Amino acid sequence: MFNWTSKALVLFTLTVAPAIAAINQTKGDFEDKFRQLEETLPTPNLYRNAAGEPGTGYWQQKVDYKIQATLNEEQRTITASEAIVYQNNSPDTLRYLWLHLDQNRFRKDSISERSITFGDNATRGPGTRLANDKKPAGMTLDYLRQQHSMTDRPLGFVVSNVKDNKGNELKATIVDTLMRVDLKEPLKPGESVTFSLDFTFNILEENAVSARSGFEHFPDDAREGGNDIFLLAQWFPRLAAYTDYEAWHNKSFLGRGEFTLEFGDYEVAMTVPADHIVSATGELANPKKVLTKTQRQRLEKAKNTKRPVLIVTKEEALENEKEGSDETKTWVFKADNVRDFAWASSRKFIWDAKGYHQGGNIQPSVMAMSFYPKEGGELWSKYSTEAVIHTMEVYSRFSFDYPYPTAQSVNGPVGGMEYPMITFNGPRTKLRDDGSRTYSLSEKRFLLGVIFHEIGHIYFPMTVNSDERQWSWMDEGLNSFLDAIAGREWDPTIPWGNEPSDITDYMKSPVQVPIMTQSDSILNFGPNAYHKPATALNILRETILGRELFDFAFKEYARRWMFKRPTPADFFRTMEEASGIDLDWFWRGWFYSTDHVDISIDKIEKLRLDTHDPDIDFSRERDAEKDKPMSISVERNQKEGKTWVERNQDVTDFYDNHDRYTVTNKQRNHYQSFLNKLEDWERATLERAVKEDKNYYVMSFSNLGGLVMPIILEITYTDGETEMLTLPAEIWRRSPKAVNKLIVTDKDKEIQSVVVDPRWQTADVDINNNHFPRKILPSRIETYKSKKKKGYENRDIMFESTLELRNED
Repeated sequence: MFNWTSKALVLFTLTVAPAIAAINQTKGDFEDKFRQLEETLPTPNLYRNAAGEPGTGYWQQKVDYKIQATLNEEQRTITASEAIVYQNNSPDTLRYLWLHLDQNRFRKDSISERSITFGDNATRGPGTRLANDKKPAGMTLDYLRQQHSMTDRPLGFVVSNVKDNKGNELKATIVDTLMRVDLKEPLKPGESVTFSLDFTFNILEENAVSARSGFEHFPDDAREGGNDIFLLAQWFPRLAAYTDYEAWHNKSFLGRGEFTLEFGDYEVAMTVPADHIVSATGELANPKKVLTKTQRQRLEKAKNTKRPVLIVTKEEALENEKEGSDETKTWVFKADNVRDFAWASSRKFIWDAKGYHQGGNIQPSVMAMSFYPKEGGELWSKYSTEAVIHTMEVYSRFSFDYPYPTAQSVNGPVGGMEYPMITFNGPRTKLRDDGSRTYSLSEKRFLLGVIFHEIGHIYFPMTVNSDERQWSWMDEGLNSFLDAIAGREWDPTIPWGNEPSDITDYMKSPVQVPIMTQSDSILNFGPNAYHKPATALNILRETILGRELFDFAFKEYARRWMFKRPTPADFFRTMEEASGIDLDWFWRGWFYSTDHVDISIDKIEKLRLDTHDPDIDFSRERDAEKDKPMSISVERNQKEGKTWVERNQDVTDFYDNHDRYTVTNKQRNHYQSFLNKLEDWERATLERAVKEDKNYYVMSFSNLGGLVMPIILEITYTDGETEMLTLPAEIWRRSPKAVNKLIVTDKDKEIQSVVVDPRWQTADVDINNNHFPRKILPSRIETYKSKKKKGYENRDIMFESTLELRNED
């Protein structure tokens, strides 16, 4: 955001094509970059109004769950029953309900498994390659491990006993990762229905499959057979969302597009080995039955402390690791108004906690907690819970007070995943030969960053309940934008990413789709769903709107849609309506296209105002003629004495003393006649301009990338002073490909050089054309030793045959 106050410059816009031609053009290559987005967005209605907020008729469904689950540690299975109350708040009558069976994604006959491709662009990411001229076809050992793990045991849900509250069986039809339950009676608006079901499934090995949940095995623990950490998510049949804009959200789970769910109240009882510690969505409802008196006292102490308090110490966790237990305990958690439920269980957990007192009326006190094994080390004990609290402090400034009683960070095999009140975060320390544990700076940044990100997800989308299956950017992009702010406010010396310059390689890549692409169809998921929208919002805040306008509008969006389900149109409309700035060009360019930013400053012409006074103007033209380089032929002829005039200096005439710039009374009389015809104001204007004798510069810019953006200029003057000037994006409105700008400076302020986007604020992909005059940009080059081509014919078999076979040690 630039506020122009300088008196040194006077600005005029010179469009390349006449304005009227641009407006009336119906043919040719003109593209209206400022076309109103309302032509594309859904029509406002009673459910979602034109301001981007919930309308007077807004509604959403409510689903309550009671679940009793048992973890079989040896078999690594979950067996459970659940009772569901579905409240129909829609204006529609429902004859069936759809549930998600996300574990079915891993069945051999699932759409996800059957649609996986082989090769460098494989659906499941890297791990296989096709044969080429240099290498045979191949697959990584990780890929083979995944294949083995998914075929060793039957996967997916086994669902049974689907019944209504009277014990009547309900017809259940499984369709890939979904199940349709047909109701005995139509469910009318305002009514509710209760039904129940039983289910079981085999838990996946997360490190082998990358399933967002599962178990991790630690074979080297003291206990015979080792120990496991269990992270349970997508672990129970969940009601699909039913909304005003799509009705049933019954898209199959293919593994990438995440989850679209309804809010409700949960009561979940988890029976686990007696020596396990459980972390879960919600608050522990039976602490006296599962925690020792000492642990309860420590939890009480943790409510008011400067640093986290250990509820389960490292020594206690190590002791737990040794034996195991044949007995069980049932942990009961309750959670109100959440859209999902996840949990973790292990005897390996160290547990620390610290109270966060945010005040306010929503949730004055929050218990921040971390659960981690000894492998987490000091990295976790020092930073995890503190990072949880830091996230809440930062995010609440941009949205609302953290709305739940707990916020938890759990270490396990999942690199990073979020659920209401609980997150899974993966980084750990590395064990050294001397028994110590260390971690790299990148691991520290990874842990802090993933906690900022995953705890941030409790705001978006766990509270601002956007549709992850349809629009990943609405939670990943918004959250990545905020987690970068949290990172910079934690330690600005650590590179947190999501700066405009971080996205330029992707922005010019030919392998991309618009941000508004449905999640499962995105080509480069990380840049598209996370980094590009986060960068766009960063630019919107720092460069387009400014912090004050952006922060007000963003917070208004969060407030409006807290515990509700927004769509992209609601976000776009709210940001415009609350900021008071037309941003349609911005949403179109960044979110609906694959254009990139590449603004080139092509040339600068310095102009001087003609006075119409021949005694002044002719003299200037004579001086300008002298500045031109002499013809190389004329120069050489003079040196060789070949000119006729030099050899015959006795022959002269009038023109030897008068050149073409000589002023006569004819020109002076014409000048007086010109002045006499001027109106008084015209003559005064001209005389002032002549007296001031300002510098006129015409700067020519090209929009090579197609994405219109403000033109940020750093102007350096010959006296060494610099000045910043921002030309708004609207400069491209009638001429989106090229534009000229007239800049007028005082007589003593001559421009020496100009740089476009000197602070790299706009994600300009080519800084080489940002300088005028052009600048030599530093880079680097390294030497390398050429390698001989490897192949069977290059083996020294004579030498290799003399080598001894090494034993396993």
